[in-house]
Amino acid sequence: MKNLLTGSRKLLCLLLISSVLQAAAQQKADLILYNGKIATMAKPEEFKQAIAIKNGLILATGSSQSIINSYQSSTTKLVNAGGKTVIPGLNDSHMHAIREGLNFNMELRWDGVKTLKGAMEMLKEQAARTPPGVWIKVVGGWNEFQFAEKRQPTIDEINAAVPDKPVFITYLYGKAFLNKKGIEVLGYDKNTSYPGSIVELDKDGKPTGLLYAKETPMAIYRTLALTGTLSPEERINSSQHFYREINSFGITSVLDAAGGAQNYDADYQASLALAKAGKLTVRTSYYLFAQQKGKEFTDYEKWIALTHPNQNDHILMANGYTVEGAGENLTATAADFENFLEPRIVLSPDMETDLEPVVRLLVKNRWPFRLHATYGESIDRMLNVFEKVNKDTPFNGLRWFFDHAETITDPELARVKALGGGVAVQFRMYFQGELYTKMYGQPKTQLPPIKKMLAMGVPVGMGTDAPRISTYNPWMALHWLLTGKTIGGMQFWPKEQVLDKFTALQLYTSGSAWCSGEENLKGKLVKGMYADMVILSDDYFRAPTEKVKQITALMTIVNGKVVYASGKYAAQSPAIPEVIPAWSPVKYFGGYQK
Repeated sequence: MKNLLTGSRKLLCLLLISSVLQAAAQQKADLILYNGKIATMAKPEEFKQAIAIKNGLILATGSSQSIINSYQSSTTKLVNAGGKTVIPGLNDSHMHAIREGLNFNMELRWDGVKTLKGAMEMLKEQAARTPPGVWIKVVGGWNEFQFAEKRQPTIDEINAAVPDKPVFITYLYGKAFLNKKGIEVLGYDKNTSYPGSIVELDKDGKPTGLLYAKETPMAIYRTLALTGTLSPEERINSSQHFYREINSFGITSVLDAAGGAQNYDADYQASLALAKAGKLTVRTSYYLFAQQKGKEFTDYEKWIALTHPNQNDHILMANGYTVEGAGENLTATAADFENFLEPRIVLSPDMETDLEPVVRLLVKNRWPFRLHATYGESIDRMLNVFEKVNKDTPFNGLRWFFDHAETITDPELARVKALGGGVAVQFRMYFQGELYTKMYGQPKTQLPPIKKMLAMGVPVGMGTDAPRISTYNPWMALHWLLTGKTIGGMQFWPKEQVLDKFTALQLYTSGSAWCSGEENLKGKLVKGMYADMVILSDDYFRAPTEKVKQITALMTIVNGKVVYASGKYAAQSPAIPEVIPAWSPVKYFGGYQK
């Protein structure tokens, strides 16, 4: 009996020792990043030297020696940050990433181009390599104030640069250029018209090539839809390269706001294919955008039966590719179209009647939602609908928010807070501040009123609304938050209302994570959170403000894996297929002109 008890004790000891060893082994890191200036973003001025990662989560942060001693094993990958600043991965709360993925490889990007002369040279060079019958397109991400010449191209200059192939160039939401060959290909004439838009005619009744949005941008985007698409194979390749492009700036998550002519689920197949193959390198939470006027309620009924929020289709990554909810368009009559080339439009008197049943349906089925809203006048009416629904179908913690909200008022913010909502802000005024000022005068307060939102305790996430208006470069957006200036250098906000560096970055990390209900999962580099982080080219916290807009990523890590690397880390960047088609502007120019 004694021998039996002794044997049992030995077995128990062995099991305990084995369990301890197994637990210790489980705590060894897959990756350790050390010798860095790691901003945890848990509180201002909190920096660590090293961070240990396992299974896509953060194990611990601390000194380089303590982290390596505690968490290194024979299989741990070590990354020497070389004293560089490391931040949580950037999270864009409003980007049209899925749609841009379908188009990126066939667009010439003027983002970051310094001169109109250089932009026109790019246009001419791209036309020379583009096959006959294929469009040369510049779709958003620029305005004249970024150019040294401080002007837009003329239609005559575009015709002279490219006389023999169709060209289409969009300018913000308000204007587009169509060259003579493009007019010919489309067959546009004096009878061509789009409701709410203008196809400009010359004195002889022929289209000049200029399209203008008035009440709607229909002429611009219906025309864009006629300029060709990529093949299914090219769309997957294009999506992969666009995600790599935004990884190069340190973006690790986006909330995709869908968009016009982005149909579910046909136009989601390219990004879905990448997710199911484990090749999607940005956590993507996407919203479903009502497409057909008068059929919005039917569409949402169908989608609610077909899918559900937080259904993850990424094979290897938690919250990697998920349906998030509804919006940013819920009904056509609630489309608060912003075009600062024109006065504010007044929403249809049918807006409330159309919006209420859709909101009621979403709240009843616990679908988070977002709603595009530029002007306070529109927001007031939308809140009336929300408050009415809430009385008998309580929001009760349902995640919802307004997008944009440039002229939202203090009383409206109080109402947003009372309903548990938030605001996703973008730097559209970086590109449109001069136009707003010309239309309405110099604002006396911050637009949108971010500091007021924060002071009132309203959750705020930061984004770009890229790429049809603004560029997708988040460091340009951070420059805007820190300076209140436009891309052309005009002081748009009062100087005293700009944000400090910690607050600005917080909006782009945990602030945006709130919008998708992930504020306890990402946005800080602390134990238990997602291992999404970026080694920066420059020290964001110490760099002069003007230098901030030049920052890029040296290494971007998503879910504990390196998804992008450059400079001395370039050898660690994962392989990516060659850009197709062979004539793609991305193959020759890339995207943002760094």
